[in-house]
Amino acid sequence: MTESLPLLSRVADSVYWLSRYVERAENIARYIGVNLNLQLDLPLAPAQQWQPLIDTTGDTEAFKERYGEARQDTVIEYLAYDEQNPSSIISCLRAARENARSVRETISPEMWAQINSMYLHIQTHDTIPQPERMLDSFREIRLGCHLFQGITDATMSHNEAWHFLRLGRKLERADKTSRILDVKYFMLLPSVKDVGTPYDDIHWAAVLKSVSGFEMYRKKYGRITPNHVVEFLVMDREFPRAILYCISEANESLHRITGTPKDAFRFRSEQLLGLLDSELNFSSVEDILRNGLHEYLDSLQQKMNNVDAQVRADFMNAVYQQQQRQSA
Repeated sequence: MTESLPLLSRVADSVYWLSRYVERAENIARYIGVNLNLQLDLPLAPAQQWQPLIDTTGDTEAFKERYGEARQDTVIEYLAYDEQNPSSIISCLRAARENARSVRETISPEMWAQINSMYLHIQTHDTIPQPERMLDSFREIRLGCHLFQGITDATMSHNEAWHFLRLGRKLERADKTSRILDVKYFMLLPSVKDVGTPYDDIHWAAVLKSVSGFEMYRKKYGRITPNHVVEFLVMDREFPRAILYCISEANESLHRITGTPKDAFRFRSEQLLGLLDSELNFSSVEDILRNGLHEYLDSLQQKMNNVDAQVRADFMNAVYQQQQRQSA
């Protein structure tokens, strides 16, 4: 355990989800922005262009039932402004604001001011922007989320609550990177005949841009190849949106919360996250592609879901409080 007093499970839950919701909103804004730019580079049929964004969220059936065909206007409405969609940008920022309000004594005043400002801004712009403002609108949301994360790291003590924030952010980020890699390329590719062509390069570049990794990838590898893109986004140890980097950071924060040495575990969530970290560290891109990228990422997502569920079971209920009292 860190030197600070053990966090109440209510506070741990609120700061964990505050961070996840902000990260989720930022990711959705990025996906929409990248897709708008991709539409200019490589015009496709609406279903090919916009359906993958819905598939990435896992809301395919819910979207189809309410909106039918995946077009630019329906997808943007659903992902950004639909208050009935719990994962839309407006819903995420509302949930983040509610969580922040419940722990105002734990977070910094600057953090509260930023999340409140972001929510009020989207409340006053809760319809699809005009075409000339579309890219700017989603860029503003993305930059607002970046600003919140910077304010968090600069103004909040890096104590137990901060590590819960970091844990939530990194797990959410790893999950979204895995989903965009899994869905976007394979769903957007118009035909097998396009593999190895400039169209193929544009799609892989779009995948990299979806995680703000295009320039960093080019600095490291130069030419775009599928093997290197997978290696970069899954197991790079330096790029902050690579899955391995996120899981390693999450694992570090979890051990800082519990005080357990990194090569040991006291809670089931530490064990699950440590195993996942080790698996990523000892994987190779050749093995991943040989056994199937989709199958690997699907398994990875399930393991991350298990970690999330176990974190909440371990630290966000009365059992955690009882264990801390016994070990004090």
